[in-house]
Amino acid sequence: MPATRSPWIPADARTGLLRRGLIVGVMALAIAAMQTLMGGHGALASLVYSLAISGAIWTCTDVLRVAAHRWLRTSGPHYWALSGRMVLFLTAGVLLGYTVGTLLGDAYADQSTLALLWRSPARFVGLLLFSLAVSLGFLTYFYLRERNAELQREATEAQLQVLRAQLDPHMLFNTLANLRALIDQRPEQATEMLDRLVAYLRATLGASRADGQGHTHTLGDEVERLHDYLALMAVRMGPRLQVRLDVPDELKSQPVLPLLLQPRVENANRHGLEPQNNGGTIALQAQRDGDQLVLTLSDTGAGGAAFREASPHNGPHTGGLGLAHVRERLHTRYGAAAHMALHSPPGHGTRITLQWPLQH
Repeated sequence: MPATRSPWIPADARTGLLRRGLIVGVMALAIAAMQTLMGGHGALASLVYSLAISGAIWTCTDVLRVAAHRWLRTSGPHYWALSGRMVLFLTAGVLLGYTVGTLLGDAYADQSTLALLWRSPARFVGLLLFSLAVSLGFLTYFYLRERNAELQREATEAQLQVLRAQLDPHMLFNTLANLRALIDQRPEQATEMLDRLVAYLRATLGASRADGQGHTHTLGDEVERLHDYLALMAVRMGPRLQVRLDVPDELKSQPVLPLLLQPRVENANRHGLEPQNNGGTIALQAQRDGDQLVLTLSDTGAGGAAFREASPHNGPHTGGLGLAHVRERLHTRYGAAAHMALHSPPGHGTRITLQWPLQH
């Protein structure tokens, strides 16, 4: 298959980009109304100038910034990291956008703003400084807004690291307790369980180190860790635990948030299947829906009241990491483009659906 080219504008950045464009458009209307009241151009000409200049500056400083975020060496297409290269880019973008927008307005009004420099230098400089001040105000507002969003992302990931430290010892202590009980009674099963535990810990430690080095955690990585965890649980539960992992190879390279699925699987096994005499089935299905990645995690456990969220009173493992935290992480990473749905009727298992834009 031919290599898929990356989109000019990343899918997960489009929502924020369009939102900022809408803000610029609304402010351009307000500026046009103010210029009309101040006796500048006519109402329609003021509107054209305002929309043209604002739109051109927004395109040159925001749209092109998102498209060129790798060249600008920012942490991602969302973030306006300040650097010498970024300041130079934004300065050039404002000047270029102002020039292009003014030329468009001049073409409509059939006049030359540059000629105003010779007729009334003070007025020309005033218009230029006004436009630059408005542009600086927009850039400052957007920078502070995106900086705040970046801090929220960092806080969410810091919380994840704390929860990660709580999750692994919990599973380890449970497994060691089961090993202790199996060593005397069923040594072969104890040996198999120990082998699975070693494989799981090796994969988990390797993934943690890779994440710390900036490695992209993929759906394939997450599935491998689920496979190790479920194989470990299958040694303990035997035929009571059935597993179905339906993940097409072409989707395994898709990036996912670390520890997004494993805590949910642990929760489904611990609270949904283990309390039942006959156990049950845990299934993961990944599929493509247009430009969205859709993950469906389901179990045939107790559902309903047996599915409990984490809280300060019952600890982080009563309900895994908690759906509120999953929702927060998805929203922080993908914004309004991410969706999550829960269906858990009593006695009929639990189904969780996660959805976010595909990366090309």
